[in-house]
Amino acid sequence: MVWAATAGHHSTPQANATKKSLAPARATAPAARKPVAVQSDPEAITVQGSQAARDGGGGMMRMETAAHAVQSVGRQYIEMRSPTSTGLDLVQNLPSVSVAMPDTSGFKGGAIYMRGLNDSDMALLLDGAPDSLAAYLQQNVDPENIESVNITPGSSPVDAPASNAAAGTLEERTITPSQKMGGMVDFSYGTNNLSREFIRLESGQIGNSGVRAYISFSNAHARQWMGAGTNERKHVDVGIQKDFANGSYLKFFGSWHNSLFTIDAYPTESQFFAYKHTGQGYNRTNVWDPTSPTAGNYWKSNLDSWNQFFLTAPMHFVVNRSLDFDLTPYFTTGFGWDGSTGGTVGTFGACTGGCFYGNGTQASAGQQLSTYWSQGWSPDVGLTAKVNYRIDRHNQLTFGYWYENNAIDYAFPYQATMPDGRNPTSNNSAYKLYTADGVRTTFQYNAGYELNSFFIEDTAKYLDDRLVINGGFKYVMSNYWDRASGLSTYTIGANSTAPLPHLSISYRFNEHHQIYINAEGDFRQPSPSALSNATTMPKNQYSITEQIGYRYNNKWFLFDIAAFNASITNRLLSIYLPNTAYATANAGNQTIRGFDAMIAGREFHHFSPYASVEYLHGTFDSNIPYGDTYLPTKGKQSILTPRVMANFGLTYNSSGFFGNFSLHYTGPQSVTLVDDQRMPGFVTNTLAVGYHFKPFMFLKSPTFRLNFSNITGSIIRVGTTGPANNYRPVTLLDGSTLAAGSGAQFYVLPRFSMTGTISTSF
Repeated sequence: MVWAATAGHHSTPQANATKKSLAPARATAPAARKPVAVQSDPEAITVQGSQAARDGGGGMMRMETAAHAVQSVGRQYIEMRSPTSTGLDLVQNLPSVSVAMPDTSGFKGGAIYMRGLNDSDMALLLDGAPDSLAAYLQQNVDPENIESVNITPGSSPVDAPASNAAAGTLEERTITPSQKMGGMVDFSYGTNNLSREFIRLESGQIGNSGVRAYISFSNAHARQWMGAGTNERKHVDVGIQKDFANGSYLKFFGSWHNSLFTIDAYPTESQFFAYKHTGQGYNRTNVWDPTSPTAGNYWKSNLDSWNQFFLTAPMHFVVNRSLDFDLTPYFTTGFGWDGSTGGTVGTFGACTGGCFYGNGTQASAGQQLSTYWSQGWSPDVGLTAKVNYRIDRHNQLTFGYWYENNAIDYAFPYQATMPDGRNPTSNNSAYKLYTADGVRTTFQYNAGYELNSFFIEDTAKYLDDRLVINGGFKYVMSNYWDRASGLSTYTIGANSTAPLPHLSISYRFNEHHQIYINAEGDFRQPSPSALSNATTMPKNQYSITEQIGYRYNNKWFLFDIAAFNASITNRLLSIYLPNTAYATANAGNQTIRGFDAMIAGREFHHFSPYASVEYLHGTFDSNIPYGDTYLPTKGKQSILTPRVMANFGLTYNSSGFFGNFSLHYTGPQSVTLVDDQRMPGFVTNTLAVGYHFKPFMFLKSPTFRLNFSNITGSIIRVGTTGPANNYRPVTLLDGSTLAAGSGAQFYVLPRFSMTGTISTSF
């Protein structure tokens, strides 16, 4: 198997990098809207009303008409969740996903698994621009500013700035600035000394300009739920919208995120059972003893410091009744570092001839070292542009272009640890070390890609628009590279091209019944920043996905069922390494098939129920290379592919009182490639209760709510940081034996937590 160390933070939409990055969003702003002049009431009221009419299950399901599976949560549900929720928290009860979260305070992202794949194979979008990977999804928008989260399993729009959507698309849409001046504020306090404050100020219509805007700020602080350490977060969001009388609009969303948090230690199976049966924790400690073998587990020696900037500006221009144009430029960048223990000068190979500070003083052989994943200012810039032309009453032709340029400078420096055990900042000159030859003790990399893509699609409607046929084609061309300097030097790179067809057909028998089919091709290249120290370029991954579905709705309930099949060639896997870094590997071919179904009731006697289920069958279709031989994986259950997932939810809303209870089940699953270590099935739960008070003076919607998670206090594993080769000794295909390993490392469900929030608009 080919393993390549990856960068720990910056993530690239195309190629599954690791942190601070982008993933795709539909290049359109909110749903088409009427000219402002036609609306006499605030737009927020109009939008909320139309959404409520489409909702079922208290906002946990929505009536859809697209020619592919769509699973959504709306504002009605989001407003019941804790303000510490991330985009992952909000979708954890949709049928196609299983979510693992390392904390309950919203400081860290987590992992999402969908139809046997993960976020590396998902188009993650925010208002028309690539969003961060799941581990960092919380960095680009606060939950109070999320209007909806939509998941389209197994498909993505042909015009989205993404090609790696074998698992599907997760799209977050931000709220539209209000027509009236005002704002909202909330304050939260909860378990683990969580404190959080949020305020949003709305300008309303600015004169007669048609422009409205908002700006928000949040600040949060909390302790680690296990072990020592604290986490801090500051975040700013800005939204601007300009509407025109002919239906054109300009929208802008920007954010800044700053965080400093403790990097978690993730347990092996034996460490997990020690915690479960004896209470012995596995996470960071508050004791700094440089002479101890566990010195590296001190929490101040394992810190993550990060700044993230995100900008997107979806624009829609109506030329006439037959022609319109969309343009969505976007920009993102992040800089900072992840630090952890790096042994001592005496054990670090580059210091065999001694290591020296910048002033020429030699470091002692026992000097503790800190090692980093460090990134400088590394912008990711792109745009999508498309023209929509209505040829006749039946056909609309769309053609467009997607461009993206991503260049990242990152390094793995080694520095002396501060006397109190803390990581110094990665550019602190007082702690920088040099070899006897005067070379900085760092591995330096420059990686990136330039991507050009053209797409075209035609949407045809017949039989009074009941039959809709959409055919599209996207062609992706990319050039990517990774160059090393410092203690290691090399240059690798590749040019890639990929034709990606899309086809969907839907037919509505009447207002209650609809059937649909769709198929598409997806392509994923290894992330340039995930190839550090690679000697061989992993192969590109290709996949073909097909699905067929049926929908039904009436005044009582909504129902949706879809069957799917996915064939994947040269599967790319992401493996977790220290310092929140990852590795990339090819894992042969894979087949995944199954079905998912969901049903939601309209409100009846103030109650709105919801339920969903998914069945998965995933297998490896080939033996995976390991050195000069192969791991025996052919025919084995593919990793992280549980046979069954199920969800239940119940929402109550009456006379100011509201509540939501949700339950999620994920079945047993394999966590090693040879299927000799499995994670048992598990159940998670959440509860929200609250009360809307009557308006009082300038307080328009005073509300109090309590949010609970892990109500039963379960100690369970809910995901892995990535697959391992094997857990027990295994015989390779050439007859040799691969020794037992430590197996996978796991996400553990955080203990019971409660968050109380008071909020109001004004």
